[in-house]
Amino acid sequence: MENLEALHENNKMDARVRKNSIWKSIFFLSTLFGLVVLVVLIARVLLQGVSWIDLDFITGRLSTNADRAGIMGAILGTVWVMLVVIPVTLIIGVGSAIYLELYSKKGIIRSFIETNISNLAGVPSIVYGLLGLTVFVRLMDFGNVVLAGGLTLALLVLPILIVSAQEALRAVPGHLSEASYGMGATKWQTIRRIILPAAIPSILTGSILSLSRAIGETAPLTVLGIPALLIPFPGGLFDTFTALPMQIYYWTIDASLVAEYANLAAATIIVLLLILFILNSVAIIIRNKFQQRY
Repeated sequence: MENLEALHENNKMDARVRKNSIWKSIFFLSTLFGLVVLVVLIARVLLQGVSWIDLDFITGRLSTNADRAGIMGAILGTVWVMLVVIPVTLIIGVGSAIYLELYSKKGIIRSFIETNISNLAGVPSIVYGLLGLTVFVRLMDFGNVVLAGGLTLALLVLPILIVSAQEALRAVPGHLSEASYGMGATKWQTIRRIILPAAIPSILTGSILSLSRAIGETAPLTVLGIPALLIPFPGGLFDTFTALPMQIYYWTIDASLVAEYANLAAATIIVLLLILFILNSVAIIIRNKFQQRY
């Protein structure tokens, strides 16, 4: 009888090991497939676009002639939009997370707010474009300018930043704030000098992900009616602008008519990736500095 039970247990263990091996192989193949697709896409973009990148392309204006087209206007438009998105998302996002996590009491209202914030994080970006078109472009009569585009993209990434900031605040050890209160500090002093500095590395990680999404979004800007025309370089919040994702979008469409536009789109993708890499690198350096201090 004991031998039968031992044999049964061995068979169950062998079955579990086989299942584990099968699922491990499936997950590995899934990861490998994703990596292969990513490598193919990057290789295709590099092969098509690298030879088109030069100083004239970076500093030039948009042109209907593919050989003379430049993206400086799109680069400046992207920078101006991010100058709106970054302060709005950080101030409102982190402030909302501090209120929900450290000031508001647990209850139905807080649960309702947090549930809706989580749901908003999954709303398609084009819906935010419609919201921005209704509120900022038409109701507030901004038009399709830098401020309208920046505020629309800020609304898009705010839920993501709020959720990540809340998780960062929850991860701060409770004994740090308790020790601060024990030394006679007020709640705001504890938040400003103890909790926030300890949570900043994780908050910056969420900010990196949020801003990376904002800088690459096309659908909301398309709904706002952002052009890809021969317009002057933007120089302020109320100037008309275009952005790198919009330029890539329009050049990809026009590639069916003029083949060279596909190469221009690939070159613009490389520039956008470099800007994202620089932005993320700066944020990571700042995050690592805070990690070393706290």
